[in-house]
Amino acid sequence: MTFNPNSDISGSNVRKRGRGRGTAIGVGGGGLAVVAVFLIAQFTGIDLSGLVGGGGSQGGPAPESTSLAECQTGEDANESVECLMVGAGASIDDFWVENYSAVAGNEYRTPSFDLFEASTTTGCGSASSATGPFYCPGDETIYIDTSFFQQLRQPPFDTTGGPLAQLYIAAHEWGHHIQAISGIMESADRSGTGPDSDSVRIELQADCFAGAWVAAASETDDAKGTNYLETPTQAQVTDALDAAAAVGDDRIQEGSGQGVNSEAWTHGSSEQRQRWFTTGYEQGPGACDTFSVNGSQL
Repeated sequence: MTFNPNSDISGSNVRKRGRGRGTAIGVGGGGLAVVAVFLIAQFTGIDLSGLVGGGGSQGGPAPESTSLAECQTGEDANESVECLMVGAGASIDDFWVENYSAVAGNEYRTPSFDLFEASTTTGCGSASSATGPFYCPGDETIYIDTSFFQQLRQPPFDTTGGPLAQLYIAAHEWGHHIQAISGIMESADRSGTGPDSDSVRIELQADCFAGAWVAAASETDDAKGTNYLETPTQAQVTDALDAAAAVGDDRIQEGSGQGVNSEAWTHGSSEQRQRWFTTGYEQGPGACDTFSVNGSQL
């Protein structure tokens, strides 16, 4: 998906954080723990305090963040991954300002969106690149280390990891913010696992919200009415769908040498993730109520 070179992305609230301090992964043991966190935390976007920050340590004050002032136009977004995320923030926020009422009746508010390198401190504890992209409800902030986009192109994911796949990641995490501020996340039972658990329903709904944004992204516009993005090609949509499939629970289990065990799923299968993305893409955010369907329809 390509940004309109003339669009103005300078009003985005995406910022870049300085390097955090003391951010070891605290789940009990060296490199294997980091690998485990990396595999299970892709696109979680939910409270990660049990996985990061040494089991509750907040790791000190948040590092200083700075605006990405060099990211001014859509042309910048097409040339730099950090500016791509700045553009994502502008477009996705514009979409939800217009469409939040299709999901909830309370007032929409914009999340914070921080890029970081290697490690950072969050309202959910300390995090490293191994955590993957995530949303922290504690500080209503999306966190992305853009090096993850390179990892999407490597085993076990092996996707093309193009711009729309990267934008999909940001839109998915934004979907978790919508769940947090609307009360959906609070009302869900996120302790269970399995193909029809609330944990899976949360993730599939975020995929659906992401698909809804992708379909409408070319209609989002800056303060002067210039569209942020051009209409995606089918190849670009397929790229995003491939990223959704790559982080399906069944694909991750197979990639880590395990047998597929659906009762351990927390995010949904590759097929489920692609299907709910497509539901949002074709029907909009109002069709993303994954909690109203029975297990066989999920």
